[in-house]
Amino acid sequence: MQVGVTGGIGSGKSIVCRIFDCLGVPIYEADARAKWLSDNDPDIRLEVIELLGEKSFANGIYNRDYVASRVFSDAQLLHQLNQIIHPRVSADADRWLERHGSEPYVLREAALMNRAGDGNSLDKVIVVTAPLPLRIERIRSRDPHRSEEGIRAIIKNQISEESRLKLADYVLDNSENAALIPRILSLHNTLLELAN
Repeated sequence: MQVGVTGGIGSGKSIVCRIFDCLGVPIYEADARAKWLSDNDPDIRLEVIELLGEKSFANGIYNRDYVASRVFSDAQLLHQLNQIIHPRVSADADRWLERHGSEPYVLREAALMNRAGDGNSLDKVIVVTAPLPLRIERIRSRDPHRSEEGIRAIIKNQISEESRLKLADYVLDNSENAALIPRILSLHNTLLELAN
């Protein structure tokens, strides 16, 4: 069984995934793999340089700050960049899934996701939520070089929280007002029952 985990930047997808990882659930982290592929896939490098220029790579490494400064203010460029990276991430995820096919269930974490079964192989989707001010605070504490204006530009380019919640089979509120671990343990048991 494949379960998607999604949420806006700063919602806490990563901590949710770390807790599931501690429970032995294999997790494909699409954002982390996209970063790795961006740095290491020569075809991505060529296409990104063609789209955004030589500054897209600094000393052979994907220049995230430069790329973000270009694409998050230009929806067309963002779409073109996604058309380069997303198919490679999807193929990478399929290879990963082949290696973990015997598990009761696996998690596929990504910022962008459709509803389960809507053009994907997901059986269920978990949406991680948190209030916007808390999300901004989290992002600033982990990335102090980012301005609030820059963070809001990224959030503006993501789907709305309302739209994201429409994808959800399960919602995990990560607002720090309720204990997260017991809710994840309960959900883990539910997913194990469904998988069996």
